[in-house]
Amino acid sequence: MFKPVSIDTKRLRLRPLRQEDASAFFEVWSDPEAMRYFSFLPMQDREQAQARVADKLQSLNDGSSVTCVIELAESGEVLGDCALFNGIVHSQRAEIGFCLRRKFWGNGYMVEAATALIEYGFKSIGLRRIEADVDPSNLSSIQLLERLGFKREGYLRERWIVGEEVMDTALYGLLRSDWQSDRNQAT
Repeated sequence: MFKPVSIDTKRLRLRPLRQEDASAFFEVWSDPEAMRYFSFLPMQDREQAQARVADKLQSLNDGSSVTCVIELAESGEVLGDCALFNGIVHSQRAEIGFCLRRKFWGNGYMVEAATALIEYGFKSIGLRRIEADVDPSNLSSIQLLERLGFKREGYLRERWIVGEEVMDTALYGLLRSDWQSDRNQAT
């Protein structure tokens, strides 16, 4: 369903994940504050990051996801990633996920990156629907999703266990028809 893609935006370059990106992602995946709302605990060593990147590369290679590394266009510095995954071909849907190194929070980079990946998903892949699964306490991600046009569609109690903490999840969805309508109204 998915193929590796490179996308340029005003300030960013989204490019396919590479194994050597593991060290940049270890910074995110080992940061307790950045990982507060993830479905796994902060990593303790670089080997864990290398293994996670290897898993993501496998899903990229078999077409079950597209993970884009987000880089600053000017410097090539890695900011984080944005991905479409869990695609269902016959339903024309996928999930979106993202992470950003903490020092880059609050600059609008994820809005820019996610907007580009959503456009790619709807226009190039032919998705009809993109979903997001988010911790209801993660107000920053919820605000981002709503800014991108996602609507809250559900709430699942005690869906995740991370470490020893049981967590709920809120489900958000974005339909291609709503996205196109919002874009038409903006022009």
